[in-house]
Amino acid sequence: MRFPRSSGIILHPTSLPGRHGVGDLGADAHRFVDFLADSRLGLWQVLPLGPTGYGDSPYQSLSTFAGNPVLISPDALVADGLLTAGEVRTPPPMPADHVDFGAAIAWKRSLLEQAARRFPGQAVSGLAGLFETFAREHAGWLDDYALFMALKDAHPGAEWSDWPEEVALRTPAGLEAWGRRLAEPVRVHKVIQFLFYRQWLALRRHAASRGVRLIGDVPIFAAYDSADVWSHPDLFFLDDHGKPTVVAGVPPDVFTATGQLWGNPLYRWDAMAQQGYGWWIDRVRTALTLVDILRIDHFIGFVRYWEVAASASTAAAGRFRPGPGAALGLALESALGELPIIAEDLGLVIPEVEALRDRFGLPGMKVLQFAFGGDASNPYLPHHHTPQCVVYTGTHDNDTTVGWFAAAPADVRVFVQRYLARHGDDIAYDFIRMAMSSVADTAIIPLQDVLALGSEARMNVPGRPVGNWAWRFSWDMLGEAQANRLRGMAEVYGRVPTVSAGG
Repeated sequence: MRFPRSSGIILHPTSLPGRHGVGDLGADAHRFVDFLADSRLGLWQVLPLGPTGYGDSPYQSLSTFAGNPVLISPDALVADGLLTAGEVRTPPPMPADHVDFGAAIAWKRSLLEQAARRFPGQAVSGLAGLFETFAREHAGWLDDYALFMALKDAHPGAEWSDWPEEVALRTPAGLEAWGRRLAEPVRVHKVIQFLFYRQWLALRRHAASRGVRLIGDVPIFAAYDSADVWSHPDLFFLDDHGKPTVVAGVPPDVFTATGQLWGNPLYRWDAMAQQGYGWWIDRVRTALTLVDILRIDHFIGFVRYWEVAASASTAAAGRFRPGPGAALGLALESALGELPIIAEDLGLVIPEVEALRDRFGLPGMKVLQFAFGGDASNPYLPHHHTPQCVVYTGTHDNDTTVGWFAAAPADVRVFVQRYLARHGDDIAYDFIRMAMSSVADTAIIPLQDVLALGSEARMNVPGRPVGNWAWRFSWDMLGEAQANRLRGMAEVYGRVPTVSAGG
């Protein structure tokens, strides 16, 4: 699918300002949409929106369908009649420049459970009917998710395979008995999901009214300790006790001598094919109710993936296995029509990956921080770009451009200076201009680069188990100066949204 020539910013909602310890979907999210529209930027890209577990990574979610409760705005719940202004007025002390996830989740959870217990009795008129419709339309994933979360609460700290056998292995009698026992917590989790979807869809409507499209992110693999794996064990390589037999990773390379051991259970693609890829169709369909465009993380895995024994301590001894290839794409296309998908095709891209990407007309990714290793033949350099791609200065996994340039080897810095004919004293905006001027249909900039911040603002360091995902900005950092610079480049390089702001 060809996207109209446009540009935007990548920022996860947790990084928004706000007084509840973590960014959310309330007034500040709507204000950020307005900033994008006023800057003549037509895209907002986020990271995966699912509820996070240990490590707070949005790429290791408790569900690939559910929304993260921590993103729900308490202030919006006051407007819904589910909380009082006094209850949300004085959150506990929490930092403003980064997320203390433990404190923020505890604060939000207490408020959300209180709101859900009051639902629908004190809710504004009409919410009860909207909830019933939501629960019915999303029952395919919501029923299992709500029971899974209620069971997680009832067995704190335990993976699902360590629950009592009758519910871990989903015997009909076990599910029925625990469903009765946990009926009220199950209802609470369903209400919380309704509130998330309600707030997100209100944000999406506001974005559409300002000519801003939303880009979501779908990790290729599901987390082991998730509602997805627990409720569909037949679709994953698990033993008779529900434990993975093989897991995902990437092979050794010049950066990692033993590879990367991700640990996600691997799909039984044969079983998925027998079911017509229904789980994937449902997953993508649901995601596209929330966003306009999807980025598929680790697209390479649809061609081949690295299989490692679950007992292995590193990924070194794995092997490549074939993915579903075009069969999955054809099933998705047949069910959903033309696919508004960006293929994350970074890394060692073999011809089969390019062929699969091009068969379905999907744009790939070009990251400018990868462009200056080597010489003029580097495919990430702008003179090699094609319209059918998305150019990034960097992604959530990269250092900021300022931090990257400061730490780059001398020969890389010289290459940058020669290529740009610039000294590099305004390197963040040098890279932004390089992205905006590319022939690539789509240009995406991390907000950290818009703010010209250094490594202290980095979102994620791959392989670092803690200290990621926590960066936040404040409104005194972002305003008319940045809007003017971005607007000027969007206009001069023909990236103004086709839908006018406010239209």
